[in-house]
Amino acid sequence: MYGHIRNKGVNIAYESFGDESTEIIILVAGLGSQMISWSDAFCQTVVSRGYRVIRFDHRDVGCSSHFYDSPVPNIGEVNKAISANRQPDVPYTLDDMAGDLIGLMDALSITAAHFVGRSMGGMIAQIIAARHPERVLSLSIIMSSSGNPSLPQTAPDVMALMTQPAPNPFLNEPEYLNHRLRLAERLAGKIYPFDTERYRSQFKEELRRCFNPEGFTRQMAALVASGDRRKLLATIAAPTLVIHGTDDPLFVPSHGEDVAINIPEAEFMLIDGMGHDIPNQLNALVTDAIVRIAQRRHQNSALHTS
Repeated sequence: MYGHIRNKGVNIAYESFGDESTEIIILVAGLGSQMISWSDAFCQTVVSRGYRVIRFDHRDVGCSSHFYDSPVPNIGEVNKAISANRQPDVPYTLDDMAGDLIGLMDALSITAAHFVGRSMGGMIAQIIAARHPERVLSLSIIMSSSGNPSLPQTAPDVMALMTQPAPNPFLNEPEYLNHRLRLAERLAGKIYPFDTERYRSQFKEELRRCFNPEGFTRQMAALVASGDRRKLLATIAAPTLVIHGTDDPLFVPSHGEDVAINIPEAEFMLIDGMGHDIPNQLNALVTDAIVRIAQRRHQNSALHTS
């Protein structure tokens, strides 16, 4: 089922899969990523384990509201403000994006759900788990970070690929797609074969849904402005699993380890050969891990009532 909701003036597009009578897993996408970055294959794998799945477009991407009237921030200036302990001037924050998701839940009459966030989506899920604990049944954080400034920086070549302006797809679509594919392949790690045609098809569909490079920069500014979240992580009470890949060039494994260290009783799962991506070959492994932590919530409830 596909639909839109409106929350505080922001339209949010969403799609749901599975039986509406079952518990819900909400998939939270990463920086600049549309909801379809959670592939149909992954969504159906989760559904096959007995859950309803909801994926959605963040603000400023896909078929949700775009903030065309908002300025495009200078990321360097945002970094300087954070380093100087000043509040950076950004169009919106990760807390605002978390508020969009709470608004989606309210509109769909979802009291609580299991959250699965990847990369920036993991950061948004962290914020929701800390600020709205009653809405979070369990938390799975994939290839994300705590914002700890002492952690290793992204590989320079990856950052260059991420920040290099993409060719105009309306003038040269093949070169635009090749640009996207170069970054995706670099992020994916080296052990699992990169599925070029899968991603070419995904990027074509994303282009059909929207082209908004300024939205990517506004989201990046929100990510950078969120700063160090370790104090926030320490307040999370939901059963939590942190999943990371050994070959992640964007956030090396110590980023995931730091998330797990700072969330009470969080589990850490390191997957050999996984990069900053979930290849189809790992769908079942990752899904089973998510389901295991979701079921831990029921085990904890049974312990408290026995």
